[in-house]
Amino acid sequence: MGAEDGSKDKRVVLAYSGGLDTSVILKWLMEEKGMEVITLTADLGQPGDIEEIKEKALKTGAPEAVVVDAKDEFARDFLVPAIWANASYEDKYPLATALARPLIARLQVETARRVGAGWVAHGCTGKGNDQVRFEVAARALEPEIKIIAPMREWIMTRESEIEYAESHGIPVPITKASPYSVDENIWGRSCECGILEDPWEEPPEDAFDWTVSPMDAPDEPLYIQIDFEGGIPRVLDGEEMELAQLVTRLNAIAGKHAVGRIDMVEDRVVGIKSREIYEAPAAVAIIEAHRDLERLTLTAESLAFKKLLDQKFAELTYQGLWFSPLREAIDEFNRKIEEAVNGSVKMKLFKGGATVVGRSSPGSLYDVGLATYDKGDLFDHKSAAGFIKLWGLGLEVLSRGRKSEEKEGKK
Repeated sequence: MGAEDGSKDKRVVLAYSGGLDTSVILKWLMEEKGMEVITLTADLGQPGDIEEIKEKALKTGAPEAVVVDAKDEFARDFLVPAIWANASYEDKYPLATALARPLIARLQVETARRVGAGWVAHGCTGKGNDQVRFEVAARALEPEIKIIAPMREWIMTRESEIEYAESHGIPVPITKASPYSVDENIWGRSCECGILEDPWEEPPEDAFDWTVSPMDAPDEPLYIQIDFEGGIPRVLDGEEMELAQLVTRLNAIAGKHAVGRIDMVEDRVVGIKSREIYEAPAAVAIIEAHRDLERLTLTAESLAFKKLLDQKFAELTYQGLWFSPLREAIDEFNRKIEEAVNGSVKMKLFKGGATVVGRSSPGSLYDVGLATYDKGDLFDHKSAAGFIKLWGLGLEVLSRGRKSEEKEGKK
């Protein structure tokens, strides 16, 4: 399918999940805008039958429903840089949704070029972060692409959307009694809307799906081992596997021990605060393990400087600036410095906690002979006095100068 038929201005590629919003948007674009809608569904490890989603799009009226298995691409191009950067927005959110959006936008643009579409569309609202991420990414990749955001034009409540879907015979996995909005991929699950919009109310258990309650978690801890090479987790409990598989496996293991529940009020790009519930068992465990291994293998100067870049990486990702030169430059810095981050981390999973209890590396900067206070101490204690003298010399000179000024002032 190409643009030669003159329909480019009426052809649109819709980022399609098969959920409530994109299901009604597909029909709305056809009926209200008279557009030919090609759907694009990226398989990022979310639950559900991808083929059923494809069939649903075709039955709703899409002439073509594109499905891309992008799990390995997601892990390679997005999760690896995020792990290197210990990426956690506002020190809590591992950025699962924020990392997925630029990949989906890239796949949308690639599909639009192939089918000759002049438009891309998404199902984001006018007050969310994802509209920023989709649109900034799309225009960074294809400046001339046109974007339509139906939810900004067609402002409906979720109840109205459900009624629209029912009246048009569109099945959606949601009811008026359970109005959560959920997004999932292998790096995490987000849940919002309904009672969760009240930051005072404790999240009900039905808001969680990947993790058990800490009260229901096993009474005995589970010890796991993650082996890293170049800052990338390669081996889980002695079994080498691709990153996407390792993350999926660890989600199941850590989730059974209640690891990865996150309840936070965060600052959205559009300037409002939002209460969000996340589940990210593997992400929480991997980031904690990786950060600890960095402490063992990187110098103090590297760690201090990298912490600033880690924060900036998280902000750029959250704010939709994935394809910015700064984010790419941070990746190159990390690519070099992570060459030293090799080794094993032992973690204890217990009642919601993922605690590092052991670490080792062939490039460890930890020297027992220098650190010990017991027999075998190799540290030259006599050298400390000279070091301290020079370390505090500037303050000593400053103090003398102030005392001299005080004496002069009393004369």
